[in-house]
Amino acid sequence: MSEKQNILSMSAVSGSRFHAGKKAILAVSFGTSHLDTLERTIEATERAVAGHFPKYRVYRAFTSQMIIKKLMRTENLHIMTVQEAMEQMAADGIETVIVQPTHIINGIENDRMLEDLMEYADRFPKIRVGKPLLSSPEDYKKAIHAVMSSVELSDDEAFVLMGHGTDHHANAAYPTLEYTFHLMGYRQVLVGTVEGFPNLRDVMTKLAISDYKKIVLMPFMVVAGDHAKNDMAGEDDSWKTELESAGYEVRVILKGLGELEGIRKLFIEHIEALL
Repeated sequence: MSEKQNILSMSAVSGSRFHAGKKAILAVSFGTSHLDTLERTIEATERAVAGHFPKYRVYRAFTSQMIIKKLMRTENLHIMTVQEAMEQMAADGIETVIVQPTHIINGIENDRMLEDLMEYADRFPKIRVGKPLLSSPEDYKKAIHAVMSSVELSDDEAFVLMGHGTDHHANAAYPTLEYTFHLMGYRQVLVGTVEGFPNLRDVMTKLAISDYKKIVLMPFMVVAGDHAKNDMAGEDDSWKTELESAGYEVRVILKGLGELEGIRKLFIEHIEALL
């Protein structure tokens, strides 16, 4: 548990101040402006959480200001920031707050979320913060099982997953993910990132020394939004077109992790760990 998470967890229990009261779960996502994948991933995860914790009211917040503004401009859809959601919960009389991010790693977006939450440590009797998807060795294994049980691969197909990537030190999660895939026997899986290490060139270097000529591409992101549709599967300057230009036969699975029951279950397990 990080220092900020620990402070938030400790903020609650000040003797007679604490009583059960109204309870809520705040689901915090980076966000997406693509309503199709929003419904299948983020909304599906929130519905699963609400169904599993019926005594808790579920709120939503996005961390991307750009996406929040775009949704308001193009869809007239207002999504709260973390601060706005905390203010709304305070106004609604919520006393027990569980915050569960749908972030993949403990990176920049998660750090910003924790900083925002710190401002409210003394505003609620009880705040608990759950961990991102990949936060323990068991998380990696469960996430891998969820992914591999959702796809059908031929023996002659390599499976390339595209993560987001970051210049934050938490980017180490992506090489660790590939290593764990291999430890679990999935040697045909390679993990690359759009904005971190390893990148597509690194993936292609590994493919060049393999016998694979067929590739299955899938995003390792909660949503299948801009990066998945354009950077991974687009018809212009994408991972798909670069791999095809290199002579590979490419098949695309345009599915966000939030569509997978096993991934949604893992987020629920992170909430259960707080309770």
